[in-house]
Amino acid sequence: MKNTTIRLRGMLQDLRRRGEAGMTTAEYAVGTIAACAFAAVLLAILKSGAIKGVVTSVITTALSVSL
Repeated sequence: MKNTTIRLRGMLQDLRRRGEAGMTTAEYAVGTIAACAFAAVLLAILKSGAIKGVVTSVITTALSVSL
């Protein structure tokens, strides 16, 4: 009976450890997908006509300032 209890405890500990296996990889995958989606949204915004005009204006103003 004592050996069975020890074996069961060992099995439970193994299961607890395995339950977290792969979580880091999954978190990196979700983070990477979110970063790609954010980059796609920013790219779409920056390609729009109104934003192009604002960015061009800011860059032109910044380059025309003399020191």
